Amino acid sequence: MEDPCWIKSYPTGVRWNIEIEPMPVQQLLDDTAARWPDKPALQFEGKRLSFAELLALSNRAAKGLQRLGVGPGVHVGLHLPNTPHHVIAFFGILKAGGTVVNYSPLDASTVLEHKIQDSCTDILFTLDSASLYPQMAQMLDTTRLKRLIVGTVVEMTDGSDSAVERVAAYGPRAEIRWDGRHLSFAQLLDNDGGFVPRAIPDPLHALAVLQYTGGTTGLPKGAMLSHANLVAAVAQLRETMQGEPPVLTEGEERILAVLPPFHIYALTVNMLFGILNAAEIIQHARFDAAAVLADIERHKVTCFPGVPTMFTALLNHPGIGRCDLTSLKFCNSGGAPLPQEVAQRFSALTGCALIEGWGMTETTATGTYTPVRGVHKAGSCGLPLPGITIRMLDLSTPSRYVPRGDTGEICIKGLNVTSGYWNNRSATDDMTTFDGFMRTGDVGHMDEDGYVFIVDRTKDMLLCSGYNVYPRVLEEAIYQHPDVYEAAVVGIPDAYRGQSPKAFVVLKAGAPPLALAELQAFLKDKLGKHEMVQALEIREALPKTPVGKISKKELRNEQKTAAAGLE
Repeated sequence: MEDPCWIKSYPTGVRWNIEIEPMPVQQLLDDTAARWPDKPALQFEGKRLSFAELLALSNRAAKGLQRLGVGPGVHVGLHLPNTPHHVIAFFGILKAGGTVVNYSPLDASTVLEHKIQDSCTDILFTLDSASLYPQMAQMLDTTRLKRLIVGTVVEMTDGSDSAVERVAAYGPRAEIRWDGRHLSFAQLLDNDGGFVPRAIPDPLHALAVLQYTGGTTGLPKGAMLSHANLVAAVAQLRETMQGEPPVLTEGEERILAVLPPFHIYALTVNMLFGILNAAEIIQHARFDAAAVLADIERHKVTCFPGVPTMFTALLNHPGIGRCDLTSLKFCNSGGAPLPQEVAQRFSALTGCALIEGWGMTETTATGTYTPVRGVHKAGSCGLPLPGITIRMLDLSTPSRYVPRGDTGEICIKGLNVTSGYWNNRSATDDMTTFDGFMRTGDVGHMDEDGYVFIVDRTKDMLLCSGYNVYPRVLEEAIYQHPDVYEAAVVGIPDAYRGQSPKAFVVLKAGAPPLALAELQAFLKDKLGKHEMVQALEIREALPKTPVGKISKKELRNEQKTAAAGLE
């Protein structure tokens, strides 16, 4: 193996060869609450919870779940927005001995059904919001799901009229069918917190979270994240904040958490990293540029992890020039490539470097980072994090690695990397190299200083506002339209979202014209909001390969040429 050349590019005080103690994820909260019991842990809609209060609520959730039969081998779903319910339930599940399964409110019904069945989820948390509860209520009748634990946003506010009004802005409340299959969040917590601790003798392999990620074929796969994977990821992040002086100080930081908590980036960088560092996590149930700017100034926020679309929206907000953003110490962009213009403008305006990193669901969101105090190379996603090794696999001969500087498939190894996919041995085998590294599907190279540059993707996947979007899923939905003869979806550049899906469609003979709005209406109940087709081109025929397959390569090249103004 080549020497880790990136070590020489680390800031003084940051170590690559760190020792990470595998331990239960819930110990992060236990340890922080013991050290900082009175420090604020969460802030949501005017109400604060201290670490001691958060620990007590999580313990009560654990006891309530154990009363429902949750223990080792039991998988419990979280179908929740960014509210305290998610944090309390997350730690409650783990303390009870169960496994967390994250669900995205953006998913279409068919995907939710698959995840419930595949993950063996029998109990699930959701809220009484009309945008959340009905999705899961119907699953009680059509899947193995047996019980819903239903919370309400109002129970997590300070109770003032203004707080209730703000919560009302999240959408109307749903009618709940209260029966034996339902339990309120308040009822779950109505106990003394005296749960039975479940020992985890092997954190290296004990499953903590099933985090679903899509694929270029078929339905989403469940990446198995162990307790050690999650603990390693936050330990790696913390080490990057060391230095002379440290970037962040334990017990003194305030993190603005806007990213949705079902996303691995938010789970790792906002919640777990925040708790490890005894930071106050200020939760927003959704992204609103004006509210973000106001809270950064009002609460002197020091950390704001986001995705490129968020930083673009902030820069384009008319009020940003009047806001004092000088409290910011650490702003990180992930989930999609960060335009250099956005990074430069944000840093110039705030005085805080907007840095970029790269990671995946399968790597527990960690992979590379750009040092806050160090060299920033245009087009690079940074250096391998402490404890991580990255090599490039030969694209034509996947039994060997290419020399440093040459392009190949990015492969990664570290304690943060998943052991594989739930109930999917073939997919696990496909992602593993001959010597135990994980194949990422991304193509890139590493320069002499250890900086990684991603140049392409081997997977047919789009990144839209930080979400993975898989063309085959869209194509299969489009093919359900009675007038569609052929269809192909590729990504087109989008200044705000990074990429957007564009559909190329050939209509059946004699079919009436099809407009984008009509297609979107047809797909509304078949795709998640993040997957929706944003552009449509009707063609007489689609380009084909010599063996008769639709040539997406030609379609992509056409779009690149059009975008460059060279048609």
